[in-house]
Amino acid sequence: MTDQFLYAIEVMINGLMAGVLYSLVALGFVLIFKASGIFNYAQGVMALFAALTLVGLQKGQIPFAHLINAMFGTDIHYFGWELPAILAIALTAGVMVVLAILIERFILKYLVNQEPIILFMATIGLAYFLEGLGDVMWGSDIKTLDVGLPQGASLWAEQATSGLGSENFYGFFIDKLDIAAALTAAALVISLTLFSQYSKQGRALRAVADDHQAALSVGVSLRFIWVLVWSIAGIVALVAGIMWGAKSGVQFSLSLIALKALPVLMLGGFTSIPGAIVGGLIIGVGEKLFEFTIGPMIGGATENWFAYVLALVFLVFRPQGLFGEKIIERV
Repeated sequence: MTDQFLYAIEVMINGLMAGVLYSLVALGFVLIFKASGIFNYAQGVMALFAALTLVGLQKGQIPFAHLINAMFGTDIHYFGWELPAILAIALTAGVMVVLAILIERFILKYLVNQEPIILFMATIGLAYFLEGLGDVMWGSDIKTLDVGLPQGASLWAEQATSGLGSENFYGFFIDKLDIAAALTAAALVISLTLFSQYSKQGRALRAVADDHQAALSVGVSLRFIWVLVWSIAGIVALVAGIMWGAKSGVQFSLSLIALKALPVLMLGGFTSIPGAIVGGLIIGVGEKLFEFTIGPMIGGATENWFAYVLALVFLVFRPQGLFGEKIIERV
């Protein structure tokens, strides 16, 4: 095999790994949209807020320290202890569940049966609120997230593939963190699929997704389902925040990963969990291969816009996405 062909395979593998990270964010959108019909603009900010909270708890940072110091003239920032990564993750998951309860109680409860645009605008307000809350609670400086995930290139992959090409080919460069993210995403998707298909709460969630009024008539609590699905979406956001935060640091630009999830949703469909994964893989591989093959001819930097162009072209032929439900309106 030629070195150029091997480089293309390496690009495809890294594209698959990047696609998994996009899919993790898209999963949160799909879960909330399936259960409530709400396009949750705040999903990316939820990932940021979860990552900020995780770092703050792990390092023993005092919440609202800057505000306390400004009000009382003190100079306190840390409790003086640090939490193990597992405990900090568990506590952060609890914070996301509490956040879901508060969102349902103070926002969603008052917006039942409202128009989708009103619900969408509510999530925009929620996004800005959470971003500001995260800034006030934990500060706006860039933070390092370390929960024990492997970092750096996989030596095994490099050594196993180094003999496939010429003497100038040194093997595939595959990030260990991307491998961990792929395995985590696979386990998450399998767990969510089993939960949706075989648990009582999962069946109730699917009933609410099909018809709110019919689900209410058979005793399904809409408020409980909304708390449940926002809790699950919060935990998915936590996982996405961990992976992206460990990869590029916990900073406020992390909230922008939600924008990259939009083409993923357009390709996979807004109501399909497997579609979020498949859409993410298509986007990840597509943008990497396009940059590798066409990018040098047109000046590069195609990864910033390729996903959106691909989604726009795809919408022309299949607006509901690969796995989305086809909407039939009788007039």
